[in-house]
Amino acid sequence: MMDWTDRHCRYFHRQLAPDAWLYTEMVTTGALLHGDVPRHLDFDEAEHPVALQLGGSEPAALAHCAKLGEAWGYDEINLNCGCPSERVQNGAFGACLMAEPALVADCVKAMIDAVDVPVTVKHRIGLDRNDDYGFVRDFVGTVAEAGCRLFVVHARNAWLKGLSPKENREVPPLRHEVVAMLKRDFPSTTLIVNGGLATVPAIGEALDRFDGVMLGRAAYHEPWLLAMLDPSSSADGTSRPHGRADVVARMATYAEEQASRGVPLRSIVRHMLGLYHGQPAARTWRRLLSDAKLLRQADVALLWRALAAVERPSETSRSTGAAALLRA
Repeated sequence: MMDWTDRHCRYFHRQLAPDAWLYTEMVTTGALLHGDVPRHLDFDEAEHPVALQLGGSEPAALAHCAKLGEAWGYDEINLNCGCPSERVQNGAFGACLMAEPALVADCVKAMIDAVDVPVTVKHRIGLDRNDDYGFVRDFVGTVAEAGCRLFVVHARNAWLKGLSPKENREVPPLRHEVVAMLKRDFPSTTLIVNGGLATVPAIGEALDRFDGVMLGRAAYHEPWLLAMLDPSSSADGTSRPHGRADVVARMATYAEEQASRGVPLRSIVRHMLGLYHGQPAARTWRRLLSDAKLLRQADVALLWRALAAVERPSETSRSTGAAALLRA
């Protein structure tokens, strides 16, 4: 989810799902060791609980970056061993690390020794066309011995050659049964399943079988899915959205605050394009929030205008109030 789940995206998703555990886009150790640390690590307090996902393969560098993440306030440090892109492979991290479980164990051990927050691992179920269960079983076993207690498992192999990252999410067969075998063989670990889950019934079935579900692009392209998954009261009292209009109102307030800090409106609303996915007004919503001329004006009133164009007046007024309607 590099370049997707930035802090504005996560703030948006938090409005939809007060109890979900949010993850950053993958941040490489090089970016933190040699780049703009605040740009990569800043986040809003409302995002908690939120995990920092790191990409790297050097134990000392990962330990240093894990300490940075803990100091910045992240609730978890996650090591990415699942990304199959060639750019990541060239950096010797991501999915190719599954071929070196001892190195991953060393990385995990170094991070665990450096921080007090949980250190977790995200990975695939195999590499290339090797469907041998023993490969992923031994990987999880080796890393678990280093102290990792939570694994997020994308239930597809990563084909390191010949497929794009998009194809790697679609072409390798989806095998949730492999994750079930890992859950059986490692009962003391927490197994979160990822991959191929895009509907409420499918997600509910997976939650019955596993310890949790990670959603990526399904939640990005159809964000209201997050609000549909858990309609109960939030554990910390955070109010859940009454409807999409309520979410827009919250995001308009956020956009105003961010504008005062120089954040372009485009950086926020680009994550909101799918909010009306599947609704009759979805195209109108996307068109207005993608209009380059309107976005250049950087006026938060664009959100109110788009809302008024897609919601019934009663829904709009209930969520935004008369003053907001006047602004639209």
